[in-house]
Amino acid sequence: MEEKQEAKKPHDAFFRWLFADTNHLRLLLELAGKVNVDVADFLAAVNLDTLVRIPDSYSEVYETGDADLAFRVNVATGAPVFVGILVEHKSGRDADTFNQLARYVRSVMKRFDEGRLFDGLPTMAIIFYNGRENWNPLELLEKDYPKYFHGMVLPFRCAFVNMSDIPDSDCLACEDVITGVGIAAMAHAYDKDAFFDVFKQFKPKLQKMPSNELSCLLEKISLYLTEYLGNDILKELNMAFKSIGQKYGFVSAGDVFRQRIAEANQRAEAERHKAEYAEAEIVQNRTDTQKVLREMGMSEEQISEMEARLEALRQSRLSKEQVLTK
Repeated sequence: MEEKQEAKKPHDAFFRWLFADTNHLRLLLELAGKVNVDVADFLAAVNLDTLVRIPDSYSEVYETGDADLAFRVNVATGAPVFVGILVEHKSGRDADTFNQLARYVRSVMKRFDEGRLFDGLPTMAIIFYNGRENWNPLELLEKDYPKYFHGMVLPFRCAFVNMSDIPDSDCLACEDVITGVGIAAMAHAYDKDAFFDVFKQFKPKLQKMPSNELSCLLEKISLYLTEYLGNDILKELNMAFKSIGQKYGFVSAGDVFRQRIAEANQRAEAERHKAEYAEAEIVQNRTDTQKVLREMGMSEEQISEMEARLEALRQSRLSKEQVLTK
């Protein structure tokens, strides 16, 4: 069956928010290396302590999504060379995955040193997947090639990691609680019972976090899981987060949605008052103008004719403005 390309979804922003941080990404890669031999071999060849984010401004590819993250890292030998790491998140089958990665590698993974024999960087692209269905694009890509060509089909190294393969025990043992609970949320995005089970085990560590960091994390996870599981999950999420979050001023996804509605209503009310004030000002100006014209000796017919001409000019100007704004 032909794969359908999945459009970028807002929940990609959760992955980007979490793993744009080099320390969080380092921990994710280390956990991924435990379940994926290609990632493990790559990590053995580089020094993750030298991990540096490549700014988005380096990219010449404008259709890249929220989850594309690029990094550079030095090799483990200490030689004065480095390699690229491209991290991509997928939550469903995407037939354009490898073309997308290739465009990004060509755009970002470059060296600009004078005298280099080649300005490209050897790059490891890692696809982190947390979809409902079983899917491994690398297997699909290489299945018709003899084993000799496996690993050579693409112009860059590539590994595929299903986040559900990362065990809860590794998430719970992660030295950074934000990374650990974030990975667990992604691994169990479609299974609320499994998420709540592991979330309960995170509570002691979460309660030790600074209040602002905890509030931000719980809000991000709440919004993220709501997108996967629907608004019906809000009540259960709020109850699960209440004991550790709300005492710090935690804003739940439901609170966020209600706040957005309230703000939208406030904006609409402000616009209504603004329009009413403008209309009242126009009426007052018209009254004042008529009074002055009468004092100047103009007849009612002349005043009416002048007002009609002014109104025609105003309508003409409004029509031109509407055309320009379309």
